[in-house]
This record gives sequence, C-alpha cells and structure tokens, in this order.
Amino acid sequence: MPKQKFSKTVLIRVRAFILVLAALGIAGGASIAHADQFDEQINALRVQNNDAQSLVNNLANQAGSYQGAINQLQAQISALQAALNANLAQQASLQQQINEAQAKIDQQKKFLGEDIKTMYIDGQLSTIEELATSKNLSDYVDREEYRTTVQNKIDIGIKQIAALQAQLQKQKADLDVLVNSQKQQNDQLGAAQYQQQQLLAYNEGQQVAYNQQISVNSGAIAELRRQQIAANSRFIGGAGNGAACGGGYPAKWCEIDKDSVLDNWGMYNRECVSYTAFRVAASGRYMPYWGGVGDAWQWAFERPWTGRPGNNAQNAGIPVDDNPQAGDVAISNSGGWGHSMYVESVNSNGTINISQYNTDFSGRYSTNTISPGGLRFIHF
Repeated sequence: MPKQKFSKTVLIRVRAFILVLAALGIAGGASIAHADQFDEQINALRVQNNDAQSLVNNLANQAGSYQGAINQLQAQISALQAALNANLAQQASLQQQINEAQAKIDQQKKFLGEDIKTMYIDGQLSTIEELATSKNLSDYVDREEYRTTVQNKIDIGIKQIAALQAQLQKQKADLDVLVNSQKQQNDQLGAAQYQQQQLLAYNEGQQVAYNQQISVNSGAIAELRRQQIAANSRFIGGAGNGAACGGGYPAKWCEIDKDSVLDNWGMYNRECVSYTAFRVAASGRYMPYWGGVGDAWQWAFERPWTGRPGNNAQNAGIPVDDNPQAGDVAISNSGGWGHSMYVESVNSNGTINISQYNTDFSGRYSTNTISPGGLRFIHF
C-alpha cells in the first residue's frame, strides 16, 4: 500500500514508457522479476500523469488566451472592415462627383469653343465692316459687350469647375491612401488572427496528446493495481463494522479521503501501515516514527535490489520471527508495497484472525482468517 510522497522526476514520454512496460511484461501479463516493480512503475506513471495534467492545465489557460486574442482581433477586423466599406463608398461617391465635374467642364469647353468659333467668324469682318452691318453704333457696342460677357462667364465657370474637380481629386487621393492603409491593416490583422488560430489548434492537439497519455497511464496503473490486489487476495476478507470506521481507527483519519493526510507516525491515512501503527500505539506500546520508510515490506523485510532501506523493526531492536501472537503486526512481502495486518488472535489450528485496512485499495477496514505462511510477525 502507498504511504509516502515521491519527488517529481522528469516527464517520460508515454511511448517510451509503454515500451518499458512491455519489456517488463506488464502489458502482456507476464510475471515481474521483483515485487517492488509494482511500486516503481505505479509511482513513475503517477508522476507522468501529474506532470501531464499540469501541462494540460497550462495549455488550457494558454488556449483561453489564444481564443481571447482571436476574438479581439476579429473585433478589430470587423471594425476596420466597416470603416473600409464606408471609405470605399465615399471613394466611389467622390469618383462620381469628379466624373460629373469633368462632364460639366467638357460641356463648358464646348460652349466656349462654339463662342470662339462665332467670334472668329465675326472677327473676319473689319471694324468698319462690323459698323457698317450694325444698325447703329449702339448695336455694335452691345454685340461686342455680349461676346465679352459670355466669354468671361464661360471662363469663370470652367475655372470654378476645374477648382472643384481638383479639390475632389485631392480628397479622393487622400482617401485612396487611407483605403490602402486600411487594407494593409486588415491583412495584418488577418495574418495575426490566422497565427493565433494555428497556435490554438496546436495547443488543442497537445492537450489531446497529453490526455491520451494520461488515459494510457491510468490504464497501466489500473493493471498494476489489479496485480497488487491479486497478490493480496489471500488477505481480503469481509468488511468490518468496528467503532470509528472499523478497528477503532480514528474518524479524523478514516472519514476523509485516503492518502490526504499523514498520521502521527508519518503514514498516509487509511493505509494498512497507518492502521497497524495506530493499533500498536493504542495498546500502549511504543510505535516508532517510520514515515518516509514506511512501505509495509520495509517493516520486516529487505529488498536489496531496490536500494531502499528495510528491516525497520529489526534495526529498532524489536523482535521479528515467523511465530504469530495476538497483538503482533503481520507483514507480507508480496506486491509492490507489501501489506501489514494486525493479529487479533491465533486459532488452535494455526490460522490467525486479522484486521486490516486498504487490502483492495479501497481504503476500507476488513477482517479475515488466514494462514500465517510466508508472513513475518513483529512483536512490539
């Protein structure tokens, strides 16, 4: 049963880890060389899942930022497109006014041309001839003044229209510059939005990949737990109904989530070792603080290949042997963590009555009658 924290390691890619699992025979159900590999593999997978979940959470936050940026860019694009559409409409209106002004200029030039033609024809006559053809001097003067007046009006009209046309052309030129600038801004915003969309798509792809890794790892953990439960199958018994969650175990530890707090001896709550440590201390005997080296097998066995300490009881001078007595703590070396049980009594046929926690990873109390074979007993 797990009961101590493990430091974070570098995230191992899921494919590589699956290959490791396959090599160890996890995926195919082959036997495992050492029981502690349950522990090592489950904890490695848990570390991967914690790191992957942290990455998924960070990616989700980034995705929110990307989506916010995309929405903001879209608002800017929409506003700029509305302004661009208005300017394009104004541009078309100015062009129409310029065309109308040009038509008026062309018409006035035509009138002027006709007037000049008339004056030219009239100009073929000498002053003496014009006077001779006029009814009187006043008629000659009126005709001359009329021609001059008409010419002046046409000339003024052409100049006014030309000035208006020049003004309109300048406005259109300025508007053309603004429209081109807005089009460039729109293109830039579109490019920025596309980049954010690409980042969002990549981000979401990463989230999917990490979630798949978490799912694969969770499946592997479930398989390892199944194998651990199989190793503990001989100890699994009926549910108990003792006071305080069973076996007298305090409510402050048994009525909260498993592995959420440490007990007085450095063990995680609702684990087998926490319960047996409590039972020893509750009987008035000395229970050492074995937090950090508290896997059940470490209490009475050694696993040299793990590089981790063992034989806690022997090293503390507490007797350990294969002969069960009431009040002993029975230790199994099976599975990744081993298992600890409290010996309630010894039967005449050699079997023992035990109470325990977390045999099946449920964190619950149970009792059973089992054979003492293969177990070691710590006489606290």
